[in-house]
Amino acid sequence: MSSVPRCFALVPCAGVGLRAGVGGPKQYASLRGRPVVVHTLSALAAVPRLSATLVVLAPDDQVFESQAPGYVGERGWVARCGGASRADSVSAGLLALREHGAQDADWVLVHDAARCLLQPAWVDRLIDACLDDAVGGLLALPLADTLKQADASGQVVATLDRSAKWLAQTPQMFRLGLLQRALAQAGAAGSTVTDESSAVEALGLLPRLVAGDIENFKLTWPADFALAARLLGTR
Repeated sequence: MSSVPRCFALVPCAGVGLRAGVGGPKQYASLRGRPVVVHTLSALAAVPRLSATLVVLAPDDQVFESQAPGYVGERGWVARCGGASRADSVSAGLLALREHGAQDADWVLVHDAARCLLQPAWVDRLIDACLDDAVGGLLALPLADTLKQADASGQVVATLDRSAKWLAQTPQMFRLGLLQRALAQAGAAGSTVTDESSAVEALGLLPRLVAGDIENFKLTWPADFALAARLLGTR
C-alpha cells in the first residue's frame, strides 16, 4: 500500500450522446481516423504522473476493445459498471479504483471522454495547482461573452453579470475518499449532479479553479465534430 498519494484518471464512457447526431455513442465516432475516446485516452496516457486511467463502460458495451485495441494493460484499466447518469458511473468507477488498490488519499482526475482535444500540459497544470490543495479543483474558463437569461419562448429577459463566472471543464481533480463521500451525499439528498465539483461544493467546500484552454471543449453537437477535426489537423 502506497503512503504517497497517487493520481488516477477516471473516464466515464457509458453514455449514448444522442445530441451529437453521429448514429451511435459519440465516444466511438471517428475523428480524423480514430475514435473520439482514443484521442482522449492517448492524451491521458502521455501524462507520466497518472498511475493509470480507468475507463467506465456500460455493462453491455461490446465494442471498446475493438475501438481501442491494446489499451488494457498496466496503466489502462476498464470497468463495465457504468450507470444511468454520470454520477452513477463515476461512483461505480471509484469503487473499481479501490479494487485496483487506490486509497482515500489518492487523487482522481475525472475527465469527459468527449473532451478529446485534451493536451497533457493542461493535465499537468491542474495537478501542479491541486496537489497541495486541501480540496482539489478543476480546469475552467472565465466567461468572456455577455450572458443573457431567456424565458421559455427564447426571448431575453435579463442580462446577467458575467464577472467571476467560469465555464467548468474537465479534468476535475479530487481525493478519492472525498469525492466518494460527496457523490454519496448528493445522491442521498436527491441532488442532480452535473459534475464532480458541484457534489464537492454541496459539502461546503471550495474547489480551486485552474485556467483551462478554449480548445478543451466537449463534443456535444454535430458542428463540434467538424471544429474538432479542423483543430486536430493543425496540431
